[in-house]
Amino acid sequence: MRQRLVALLSSRRWEQTIIAVIVINSIILGLETEPGIMAAYGPLLHIVDTVILGIFVVEIALRIFAFGPRFFRDPWSLFDFAVVAIALIPAAGPFQVLRALRILRVLRLISVMPALRRVVGGLIAALPGMSSIVVLMAMLFYVAAVMATNLFGDTFPDWFGHLGASLYTLFQVMTLESWSMGIVRPVMEAYPYAWMFFVPFILLSTYAVLNLFIGVIVAAMQEETEATATADRQTLHEDSALMLSEIRALREEVTALRKQIDRS
Repeated sequence: MRQRLVALLSSRRWEQTIIAVIVINSIILGLETEPGIMAAYGPLLHIVDTVILGIFVVEIALRIFAFGPRFFRDPWSLFDFAVVAIALIPAAGPFQVLRALRILRVLRLISVMPALRRVVGGLIAALPGMSSIVVLMAMLFYVAAVMATNLFGDTFPDWFGHLGASLYTLFQVMTLESWSMGIVRPVMEAYPYAWMFFVPFILLSTYAVLNLFIGVIVAAMQEETEATATADRQTLHEDSALMLSEIRALREEVTALRKQIDRS
C-alpha cells in the first residue's frame, strides 16, 4: 500500500492537481482582502478555504504515511509541513498575526515544481559566494557615506546630515530611484562638481558590484543544474546496469533450461 501511495504522490497527475489547488487557494486568499467581495461571498470563500486546507492536511498525512522517516529528512517536506501547520493555528487573540501568514501556502509551489526548486537551490548555493561581495559593497557604502556627509552634510542635512541619512540616500541613488532630478541635480546647484562623486559611485555600485551578485547567482544556478543532470545520468546508468544484469541472469537461466531439455 505504501508503494502505491509513493507512486501516486510522485506522479505527474498528482503534482498538477496540487498545483491547481494551490493556485485556487492563492486566488481565494487574494479575494478575501477585498471588502466588497467578502460582503457578497465571504461565507462561500471561507468554506472553500477550509476545504482546501483539509486537502493540504490529508496530503501531508498521506506523505508522512507513505514515506515514513524519509519525510522528515527532506527539507522541502518539512517546509510544506510548517506551512500547513501554521494555517492550522487559530488566528485569534495573540495569534491574529498568523492570519496574514496563510498566504505562505502559495510558496508551496516551490516545493511542488522541480524547476522552482532548482532556482531556489541555486540561490541558496550562491549565498556563500555572495558574502565577499556583501563585504565589498558595505565598504563602498561606508566610504561613500562618510565622504558625502563631509561634503554635502552642511547644505543638505536631510539627505547627508549624518551617516545614517547618507547611507539611505546613497542606497536610493544606487537603485536609480529619482537619483538625478531628486538628489544629484539639487546637490549640483550648490556643488557644481558633485557629479565627480556621484557618477563613479553609481558606476561602481549599480553597474559593477550588483552585476557581481548576478554573476555569482548565475554560476551557482548553473552548477545546481549540472549537479541535477549528473545525478539524473547516474540514476539512469544504475537503472541500465541493473536491467542489464537482470537480462544476463535471465539469459543464463534460459541457457540452463535448454541444457536440461537437451539432456532429457
